[in-house]
Amino acid sequence: MTADSRTLTHSRVLRIALPIVLSNATIPLLGAVDTGVIGQMGDAAAIGAVGIGAIILTAFYWVFGFLRMGTTGLASQAYGAGHKAEVAALLSRALLIGGTAGLALIALQIPLFHAGFYVSPASPEVESLARDYLSIRIWSAPAAIATFGINGWLIAQERTRSVLMIQLWTNGLNVILSVTFVLGLGWGIPGVAFATFLAEWAGFALGLYLCRAAFRGTAWRDTARVFDRARLGNMATVNGDILIRSVLLEAIFVSFLFWGAGLGDVQLAANQILLQFLNITAYALDGFAFAAEALVGQAVGARARPALRRAAILSSLWGVGVSALLALAFLAFGGAIIDTMTTAPNVQDAARSYLPWMVLAPLLGIAAWMLDGIFIGATRTRDMRNMMAVSAGIYFLIALPLMSLFGNHGLWMAMLISFVVRGITLGLRYPSLERTAG
Repeated sequence: MTADSRTLTHSRVLRIALPIVLSNATIPLLGAVDTGVIGQMGDAAAIGAVGIGAIILTAFYWVFGFLRMGTTGLASQAYGAGHKAEVAALLSRALLIGGTAGLALIALQIPLFHAGFYVSPASPEVESLARDYLSIRIWSAPAAIATFGINGWLIAQERTRSVLMIQLWTNGLNVILSVTFVLGLGWGIPGVAFATFLAEWAGFALGLYLCRAAFRGTAWRDTARVFDRARLGNMATVNGDILIRSVLLEAIFVSFLFWGAGLGDVQLAANQILLQFLNITAYALDGFAFAAEALVGQAVGARARPALRRAAILSSLWGVGVSALLALAFLAFGGAIIDTMTTAPNVQDAARSYLPWMVLAPLLGIAAWMLDGIFIGATRTRDMRNMMAVSAGIYFLIALPLMSLFGNHGLWMAMLISFVVRGITLGLRYPSLERTAG
């Protein structure tokens, strides 16, 4: 494998990016189907239980999102360097980390669930039902987290169609089983939980099948290589930096919701709706950021600086184009989107008044999104961690003063400023990334 810059084309970027965009599009659909299926029971407590249970588990799984990103960066570099044995060994390490993390969640489920309900309190009835749901779903944690590593490994080799297959298989099976267990067999909340449990293990099994070429050799079970202290230490450093970076990013969003809630129920509801615009933006741009991760990582592994620069430019050009289209779409159709999300006139009016920030968000955030992908591919995770710390620090410094001056507009202003700061600071570190690549 050589990372020749002449082979990096727009069509290659799109082949990587579009399956991820399609894969992301199925994520909201799954939640909607689960809610709709359990809603047929006519029990508000059951709907709330599934909702809060899913949120708690998603929060626990989110902590291990570093496994996807770190695996992509390391595996893409090994792939670009032509180190096939190390590519296979990285898959084994990712599977071991994911499986161990899942087993740890199972072992610690009682205190973790207690903490989850402490942070997200619910009525006794809802909490009891949610615990029933969680006590079943937690047993697929090893599969769910290990699949993060599988996805990262596949993305590193530009096999995003395989990632799409895993997502479609998992989500499709989940929908079919949910309908069968709940509406057909009348299993209620346990039925929804069992459906997801089985679907996540089935998705993991498909992922292993799609990675079967790695298991044909011996490198994947070469314990000396898999457990090499230096390589494990490097993987731990990369994943640790990404984890800290992600925690800081989550702190921004959690504080945003907390401070927004202090402005009143209407402002809180409006912010919840507008955050969906940010989710849409992230889902649409993820594909191009992932393309940057894979192509930049391969170029770094091949020590091909021209290929690195071309990969960064091509993927970013598509990212900029998509962000501009999103901004135009939000400008033209944002009001209609808000109206479909809520029928409350006061919430509609409030959300519309803050819609200009959503129009600006893709344009002001594109540099941060794309540079994240570039730096992940280069495994310059220390820079990612440090620049996120800078942007988070500025956000926390300015958010409350801006809120006191401009209310909720000030809160959104602080959020977007944090995006801009992250993009600028990472951009300033990019020349160093290029210098060390060749």
